[in-house]
Amino acid sequence: MKKKMGGAGLYLVLILLLVTAIKVFNPPAATIPTKNFTQFVTEIQSDNLKSIKFDGANATFITKDEKTYETVLPEEARVNFYNNYLKEKVDQKELQVVGTPMKETPIYMEWIPNILILGVFIFFWYYLIKQSQGGSKMNSFGKSKAKVVKQDDKNLISFKDVAGLQEEKEELGEIVDFLKSPKKFINMGARIPKGVLLVGPPGTGKTYLSKAVAGEAKVPFFIMSGSDFVEMFVGVGASRVRDLFETAKKNAPCIIFIDEIDAVGRKRGAGLGGGHDEREQTLNQLLVEMDGFGTNEGVIVMAATNRADILDPALLRPGRFDRTIYVGVPDVKGREQILGVHSKNKKLASDVDLKYIARRTPGFTPADLENLMNEAALLAARRNENKIFMEDIEEAEIKVQAGPAKKSRVVSEEERKLTAVHEAGHAVVSTCLSNADPVHMITIIPRGMAGGFTAYTPEEDTSFITKGQMKDRIVSLLGGRVAEALVLDDISTGASNDIERATHIARAMVTKYGMSEKIGTITFGSDEGEIFVGRDLGRSKDYSEHTASEIDKEVGNIINEAYEKAKTLLSENMEKLLAVSDALLEKETLDKHDFEKIMKGEDIEHDKEYAHDEKIEDKDLSEEAKKIVEEKSSKENKDLEDK
Repeated sequence: MKKKMGGAGLYLVLILLLVTAIKVFNPPAATIPTKNFTQFVTEIQSDNLKSIKFDGANATFITKDEKTYETVLPEEARVNFYNNYLKEKVDQKELQVVGTPMKETPIYMEWIPNILILGVFIFFWYYLIKQSQGGSKMNSFGKSKAKVVKQDDKNLISFKDVAGLQEEKEELGEIVDFLKSPKKFINMGARIPKGVLLVGPPGTGKTYLSKAVAGEAKVPFFIMSGSDFVEMFVGVGASRVRDLFETAKKNAPCIIFIDEIDAVGRKRGAGLGGGHDEREQTLNQLLVEMDGFGTNEGVIVMAATNRADILDPALLRPGRFDRTIYVGVPDVKGREQILGVHSKNKKLASDVDLKYIARRTPGFTPADLENLMNEAALLAARRNENKIFMEDIEEAEIKVQAGPAKKSRVVSEEERKLTAVHEAGHAVVSTCLSNADPVHMITIIPRGMAGGFTAYTPEEDTSFITKGQMKDRIVSLLGGRVAEALVLDDISTGASNDIERATHIARAMVTKYGMSEKIGTITFGSDEGEIFVGRDLGRSKDYSEHTASEIDKEVGNIINEAYEKAKTLLSENMEKLLAVSDALLEKETLDKHDFEKIMKGEDIEHDKEYAHDEKIEDKDLSEEAKKIVEEKSSKENKDLEDK
């Protein structure tokens, strides 16, 4: 304390030295001789004065011989002094008068300047002391940055604004009920959960759900991000944790919500610098505050993360986070409800079917669905439409998944042919497979990094995939490469992503799901790894080199078997493959109905806007494709002759 006061005293000494210097180098002016009031009146009456200047009760006068004097007017003489002694002489311009005699200034008026000077001095003194102690910012450095949600906030949401999370709302509704009426739970001997952890993929609505809890529970709600605790100075995060819980205890019952808790709650001992880094100190303090010797009656901690696998086990145990709620990707019914919520303030046309859109968007999170409806609204506004039509939503869906259409991109005719054959191969093979999803749309218009793509509509949501479905998916992925080889007698780099995905599925079947009869029902490789070297870089190898060779052979067998199956299917349906590719060259995009007509051998309506004269002629086909078409044609002719 002496050191701190010494810093402020130094400033005080400097101020005193400055005042002394001003006094020394600025001496007061010479004093003016005075006369009493009687002498002053005599001078006026004898016409010996040149000018008079009044300053309140004081009067400074100059005689005709250029001598200056001062006097003080008695209070009883000030009222009519001007009229009695000066007015006539001023009117005759015999005397110059500045100002008039006034009543005596009250004593408190004389003290006001001194009080103001004293106040300024005290202010600067206090400011200097604060600066010497580290300043206000340093004092608040260890304070928590939690934001308090007010119940009168206009943007506050409730459970009715959350769609598709029925079970999750019931779990959290129980906590809200406990905060509102704890008696019925206490009477049953129940204890309020100390912590609730919301776990799920990004964009599934964990933070949004916590805002709904804040809206439902009429209690203070403290929101803070996990990264707000961590600073470069050791001990600051722990100080903020203490301050947060102390503030929460004063406002109990209340809820603390920590978003992205994995920023501070990662497993301890994972760093190279030992256990004394800032993040671990913060985590230790958080563990103590949640379930230590102290009591946090009425304080519930909620947290959200999409990386629960890297959280410290001590944080997840009962007594700290008693309840873990998984917020997953919504099903088709949930997606329909979420689309309804996000389309409330949008003008939808009569042809918009939210149920159909929900079926078309498997795997979409609530954030994806909100983005889908927003993109559709932007597209409709760009087209100067007064409503959002189904066409806008379908275009927005494709844009979200694959990117905007690059219609201005210059594509050579050879590349268009190759893309048309490739995408037709995917579509035709998928139609011939029993476990594949129906084709929704085929396009050869470039989008994003893709030259074209084939979209599918799942018939229903599934929570698991069978071995037959995975095999058919590999066959469908290889359909594009097989079509290139059969029709054009050449292959391209366009199938690189298809091959990568097919290989990934085949390897997962062998090493993860135990779907190989030769290898057996065994999982190879472990997901466990050290965090600080990057646990996502790969799986640890816990099997021999011989087993690794057998795995590679089995993966190769699955891929080769799928390739041969795709080749057989396309050879049997070569005419349909060529018809679909011709239609793609002509229209560039085929919807579900046009594709089904082609597969049935029916004609489709031609769109002149996208028509191209050049088609895949017989001369463009490979020898193998020509042979397949000729054999199938001769066989059909023979069957007709037999009939």
